[in-house]
Formats: sequence, C-alpha cells, structure tokens
Amino acid sequence: MMFLNHSLAMLSLLVAASTVSAFTTTHSGRGVGWTTTPSSSQLKMATWSDARAVREYQEFLASGKQEIEKMDDGPSIIVAPHPTSEHGSSELADALVLMGMGDDVVVTPDQELPDGLGERSSYPIYITLPPHELNDFLLNMPDSFKNRREDLVFFSGGLKYGNIEGVLKDRGYSRDAQTQVLISGMDVRPMGVVDVSIKIGIASNGEDKWAGECVACGKWLGSIERRLEANNIRCKTGFYREFKRDMWERTLYDAVFNLVGAIRSEPTTLADVAMYYEEEVSDILWEMSGYLRGSRALTMTYGFEERLLELAESTGDETQCTIVDNMYPYLFEPFSYCKKFMEYVTYAQVECGLLPTAIIERPSQAIMDRPPLIRPGNLRADGVI
Repeated sequence: MMFLNHSLAMLSLLVAASTVSAFTTTHSGRGVGWTTTPSSSQLKMATWSDARAVREYQEFLASGKQEIEKMDDGPSIIVAPHPTSEHGSSELADALVLMGMGDDVVVTPDQELPDGLGERSSYPIYITLPPHELNDFLLNMPDSFKNRREDLVFFSGGLKYGNIEGVLKDRGYSRDAQTQVLISGMDVRPMGVVDVSIKIGIASNGEDKWAGECVACGKWLGSIERRLEANNIRCKTGFYREFKRDMWERTLYDAVFNLVGAIRSEPTTLADVAMYYEEEVSDILWEMSGYLRGSRALTMTYGFEERLLELAESTGDETQCTIVDNMYPYLFEPFSYCKKFMEYVTYAQVECGLLPTAIIERPSQAIMDRPPLIRPGNLRADGVI
C-alpha cells in the first residue's frame, strides 16, 4: 500500500506538469495596495528543473521498499547547543531528555561521542542545533560522528528550526535513510511538552484528518515516534518523499502567515490572518505552490490550503505574527523567485523595519516578470481552475 501511494503521488505530479492550464489572479492586498496582473500562459522553462527529484524517486523504486522498519526508543545521544551559543537554545534538547527514559547522554557540538551507550551499539544521535549552527557543525563535526552519519537525526519546523533542506542537501544528508523530524507539532511549555496538532475532520476513507502534527522519516523514525507518542504527541511517519511535502507545507505556513500579519499597523495574530486576510494568504500560497512544483518537482498534498487556514484559525488566536530576522535564509529566501511573496518581503523590510540584517537579493526584473515555471491549473484544494 505504501508503494502504491508513492506511485499515485508520482502520477499526480506528472499530470500536474503536463495537463495544467493557465491560472492567474488580480488582487489588491488589504492595507498594502499591490496588484498582480495576469501573466502569460506561455511555458518557457522546463518543468523538471531539478533532476535530483527524479533521481530520488528512481532510487526509491529501485530499493523495493514497501514497508517502513521501526525501531524501539532507548538510550540516545542528544547534541545540544553550547551554553555560550549566541542563537541556540537547549529547549528542544531538554524536552527530548524529559520525554525519554532517563538514560540519554547530552553532549555539545565540540565533544566526541562516548565509547558506548549501555548495551546499544546503534542508537539515534539527535542534533538539536538551530539552523544557524548546523552547517558549521556538519563541516567540523568531531571524528567520532563521521562514521555515524546514518544515525544523525535532524529537526526542522517552526520559527526556531525553519526549513533546513538546503543545508542538508549541500552536505549530502538529505536522503531516504536520513532521519528528519518536523517538530512543529509540539510546544514546550512550563507544565511540560504538549501536542499542538488539531483534528480538522473526517476523510472520505473514514480516517481522521489532522493538521500541524509532528512528522518523521528515515532510519530512526520509529524511535522518535515512540518517544513522542509516549508523551501524548502525535507523530506521523513515512518515507522521505512524503516528509518533504509536510516539511514544505509547514514552511509555507511559517513564512506566509507570519509575513502577512507582521506588516500590519496593529498587532495581528495568526488567527486574525486566517480570518481577515484569507484572500492575500491564498494568493501567495498558490504562487509558492506553483513555484515548488516547477522548481523542485514537488506537488503539495491535496487540501494543504484548507489545513493551513484551519491550523491558524484554531491554534493561532494567542500567537502574534512574528518575523525572526536571522531566520530569513531558512523561511523566506527559498521563495525569492516568487514575485508576490517578495513584494511583501520587501515591504516588510523597507516600510516596516523588519528583517533589518537580512540581505535580500531580488532577482532581476526580467526574471521576476517571467511567466511561472509551470502554468498553475486544476490542482487547487477547492477544485477551482
């Protein structure tokens, strides 16, 4: 069944690339006053602009894997930011220790791995470093880590961990066997770690539909799933291809909803954005979805817009929209070729004083005026062409 789902997902991607029709909107942002004019329907660039996406799928087919192997939780290594770290926080590391069984070992990035860990010869190594420190760690990791690459577990999601796909791919860590965890489905509070995912309805097959849950993939997905679920935290598991869709969906949420709300003259919550600026959010989401489909051969999962709006409206009534300056490379920069989105980013920096240290390299006007990489079509969640 898992193999069939992969094949169907790939088929939908091919259909998206070959049968889509033109879709454009004219929109004036509330309080901002920008207008997007209809773009040409001419397709000038190759849809499969990232050959790695095709290669990853071919490798998955060649592996013959149809079931996910899950390992039990147990003693683990947790790499926490150094106490003197400028940007790091030990909050996630502390939460993992709290949810464990009292036999984890916490180290800092400059320390070697211990010779052993109880009776376990193989164990997960949770890397809880913020993205600003992750690249340096991967370049300069102690020798004892270098032979344990497949045991490294990376975290993404939310305003603290963002989207680290670029960092991992540059160092060869973004692949099927590598364990990654989308951690934004939980929150660390004074009373402990709590689940912040929501049930949004019943699917046509009778299963519950959820939004905002934790997600894991890779070798140690079973260990982190059991650790989270033992503490009443939902954790969906799957292959890397499914994880990528969930990770990018969360990136859309963290980037778009916070950006649209943060530029307002009055304090605005995520729930406010969902209720009062839905049209703006929707336009940007679909622009970015088309960009991901054309540049990364990645099609968002059906109903993503509905899930994100439901998540914001249900859980964001007390969460002020926030833009974290040093997270620009991990939330906003991946979409620097999205015209409407970058208009908002530029407005945030120039008119609102946000992102003061971010170096925003806008593509040339000729590139920004090009038609979309792929013509958006009939893959909207609401069925509108």
